[in-house]
Amino acid sequence: MIVFDSSTLILLAKIDILELFISNFHGKVLIPEKVRLEVFAGSGEERLLIGKLMEDKRIMTLKVRNSRQIKKLMDDFNIDAGEAEALTLAIQEGANIVATDDRNAIRACKLLNIDFITAVAVLIRAVEKTLIGKDEAIIKLQKLQSVGRYSKEIINDAIKQINGGG
Repeated sequence: MIVFDSSTLILLAKIDILELFISNFHGKVLIPEKVRLEVFAGSGEERLLIGKLMEDKRIMTLKVRNSRQIKKLMDDFNIDAGEAEALTLAIQEGANIVATDDRNAIRACKLLNIDFITAVAVLIRAVEKTLIGKDEAIIKLQKLQSVGRYSKEIINDAIKQINGGG
Protein backbone atom coordinates (compact mmCIF):
# COMPACT_ATOMS: atom_id res chain seq x y z
CA MET A 1 0.00 0.00 0.00
CA ILE A 2 1.30 3.42 -0.96
CA VAL A 3 -0.03 6.90 -0.15
CA PHE A 4 0.76 9.79 -2.48
CA ASP A 5 0.96 13.49 -1.76
CA SER A 6 -0.11 15.82 -4.57
CA SER A 7 3.34 16.96 -5.73
CA THR A 8 4.67 13.46 -6.41
CA LEU A 9 1.38 12.35 -7.98
CA ILE A 10 1.43 15.37 -10.32
CA LEU A 11 5.16 15.08 -11.11
CA LEU A 12 4.82 11.42 -12.12
CA ALA A 13 1.79 12.26 -14.25
CA LYS A 14 3.66 15.14 -15.93
CA ILE A 15 6.53 12.88 -16.99
CA ASP A 16 4.06 10.21 -18.12
CA ILE A 17 5.17 7.49 -15.73
CA LEU A 18 2.36 7.45 -13.14
CA GLU A 19 0.23 4.90 -14.97
CA LEU A 20 3.27 2.67 -15.57
CA PHE A 21 4.15 2.86 -11.87
CA ILE A 22 0.61 2.03 -10.74
CA SER A 23 0.36 -0.85 -13.23
CA ASN A 24 3.52 -2.39 -11.80
CA PHE A 25 2.79 -1.65 -8.14
CA HIS A 26 1.28 -4.61 -6.33
CA GLY A 27 -0.89 -3.06 -3.68
CA LYS A 28 -3.39 -0.28 -3.08
CA VAL A 29 -2.65 3.26 -4.23
CA LEU A 30 -4.24 5.78 -1.89
CA ILE A 31 -4.58 9.54 -1.61
CA PRO A 32 -6.27 11.56 1.13
CA GLU A 33 -9.15 13.90 0.29
CA LYS A 34 -6.94 17.01 0.56
CA VAL A 35 -4.58 15.66 -2.13
CA ARG A 36 -7.54 14.99 -4.44
CA LEU A 37 -8.67 18.59 -3.95
CA GLU A 38 -5.15 19.94 -4.58
CA VAL A 39 -4.78 17.91 -7.79
CA PHE A 40 -8.08 19.16 -9.20
CA ALA A 41 -7.52 22.75 -8.07
CA GLY A 42 -4.74 22.98 -10.67
CA SER A 43 -5.15 23.46 -14.39
CA GLY A 44 -2.61 21.03 -15.83
CA GLU A 45 -3.47 18.23 -18.24
CA GLU A 46 -2.17 15.70 -15.69
CA ARG A 47 -5.52 16.11 -13.92
CA LEU A 48 -7.14 14.12 -16.74
CA LEU A 49 -4.84 11.13 -16.24
CA ILE A 50 -5.14 11.22 -12.46
CA GLY A 51 -8.93 11.57 -12.78
CA LYS A 52 -9.07 8.57 -15.11
CA LEU A 53 -6.96 6.47 -12.70
CA MET A 54 -9.34 7.45 -9.88
CA GLU A 55 -12.39 6.69 -12.02
CA ASP A 56 -10.93 3.24 -12.78
CA LYS A 57 -10.40 2.73 -9.01
CA ARG A 58 -6.64 2.40 -9.50
CA ILE A 59 -6.18 5.39 -7.17
CA MET A 60 -8.52 5.47 -4.21
CA THR A 61 -9.36 8.48 -2.07
CA LEU A 62 -9.83 7.87 1.64
CA LYS A 63 -10.92 10.14 4.44
CA VAL A 64 -8.39 10.85 7.17
CA ARG A 65 -9.96 10.41 10.59
CA ASN A 66 -7.44 12.04 12.94
CA SER A 67 -7.61 15.81 12.36
CA ARG A 68 -5.53 16.50 15.48
CA GLN A 69 -2.67 14.44 14.07
CA ILE A 70 -2.84 16.40 10.79
CA LYS A 71 -2.53 19.69 12.68
CA LYS A 72 0.33 18.34 14.82
CA LEU A 73 2.26 17.15 11.75
CA MET A 74 1.72 20.53 10.05
CA ASP A 75 3.04 22.35 13.12
CA ASP A 76 5.88 19.96 13.99
CA PHE A 77 7.29 19.60 10.49
CA ASN A 78 6.16 22.81 8.77
CA ILE A 79 4.30 20.90 6.05
CA ASP A 80 1.12 21.71 4.15
CA ALA A 81 -2.22 20.03 4.79
CA GLY A 82 -1.86 17.69 1.79
CA GLU A 83 1.44 16.26 3.02
CA ALA A 84 0.13 16.05 6.60
CA GLU A 85 -2.99 14.19 5.42
CA ALA A 86 -0.86 11.81 3.32
CA LEU A 87 1.33 10.99 6.34
CA THR A 88 -1.70 10.63 8.62
CA LEU A 89 -3.45 8.38 6.08
CA ALA A 90 -0.31 6.22 5.80
CA ILE A 91 -0.27 5.78 9.58
CA GLN A 92 -4.05 5.23 9.72
CA GLU A 93 -4.06 2.57 6.98
CA GLY A 94 -0.70 0.99 7.81
CA ALA A 95 0.72 1.87 4.39
CA ASN A 96 4.19 0.57 3.57
CA ILE A 97 5.34 3.74 1.85
CA VAL A 98 4.59 7.43 1.24
CA ALA A 99 5.34 9.00 -2.14
CA THR A 100 6.54 12.55 -1.50
CA ASP A 101 9.07 15.00 -2.90
CA ASP A 102 8.54 17.55 -0.14
CA ARG A 103 11.73 18.05 1.90
CA ASN A 104 9.91 18.53 5.21
CA ALA A 105 7.55 15.61 4.58
CA ILE A 106 10.60 13.42 3.87
CA ARG A 107 12.11 14.58 7.16
CA ALA A 108 8.82 13.68 8.89
CA CYS A 109 8.86 10.22 7.27
CA LYS A 110 12.38 9.61 8.54
CA LEU A 111 11.50 10.67 12.08
CA LEU A 112 8.24 8.68 12.07
CA ASN A 113 9.91 5.59 10.57
CA ILE A 114 7.74 5.66 7.45
CA ASP A 115 9.38 4.54 4.21
CA PHE A 116 9.14 7.06 1.38
CA ILE A 117 9.85 7.31 -2.31
CA THR A 118 10.34 10.35 -4.53
CA ALA A 119 9.45 10.88 -8.19
CA VAL A 120 13.16 10.62 -9.09
CA ALA A 121 13.43 7.30 -7.22
CA VAL A 122 10.34 5.97 -9.05
CA LEU A 123 12.00 6.85 -12.35
CA ILE A 124 15.28 5.14 -11.37
CA ARG A 125 13.36 2.07 -10.20
CA ALA A 126 11.51 1.89 -13.55
CA VAL A 127 14.89 1.63 -15.30
CA GLU A 128 16.14 -0.99 -12.82
CA LYS A 129 13.02 -3.07 -13.48
CA THR A 130 13.54 -2.54 -17.26
CA LEU A 131 10.09 -0.95 -17.56
CA ILE A 132 11.69 1.93 -19.49
CA GLY A 133 15.03 2.32 -21.24
CA LYS A 134 17.89 4.51 -20.05
CA ASP A 135 17.51 7.05 -22.87
CA GLU A 136 13.80 7.49 -22.19
CA ALA A 137 14.54 7.78 -18.46
CA ILE A 138 17.10 10.56 -19.05
CA ILE A 139 14.52 12.49 -21.12
CA LYS A 140 11.92 12.04 -18.36
CA LEU A 141 14.50 13.08 -15.75
CA GLN A 142 15.20 16.28 -17.70
CA LYS A 143 11.47 17.00 -17.81
CA LEU A 144 11.26 16.25 -14.08
CA GLN A 145 14.10 18.69 -13.47
CA SER A 146 12.22 21.40 -15.38
CA VAL A 147 8.88 20.88 -13.57
CA GLY A 148 10.20 19.95 -10.11
CA ARG A 149 12.53 21.61 -7.64
CA TYR A 150 15.56 19.35 -7.58
CA SER A 151 19.15 20.24 -6.80
CA LYS A 152 21.84 19.60 -9.40
CA GLU A 153 23.25 16.96 -7.05
CA ILE A 154 20.00 14.98 -7.03
CA ILE A 155 19.74 15.12 -10.83
CA ASN A 156 23.41 14.22 -11.38
CA ASP A 157 23.15 11.34 -8.92
CA ALA A 158 20.00 10.10 -10.69
CA ILE A 159 21.78 10.22 -14.08
CA LYS A 160 24.60 8.10 -12.64
CA GLN A 161 22.10 5.58 -11.25
CA ILE A 162 20.15 5.43 -14.51
CA ASN A 163 23.37 4.80 -16.41
CA GLY A 164 24.29 2.03 -13.98
CA GLY A 165 27.03 3.85 -12.12
CA GLY A 166 25.30 4.56 -8.84
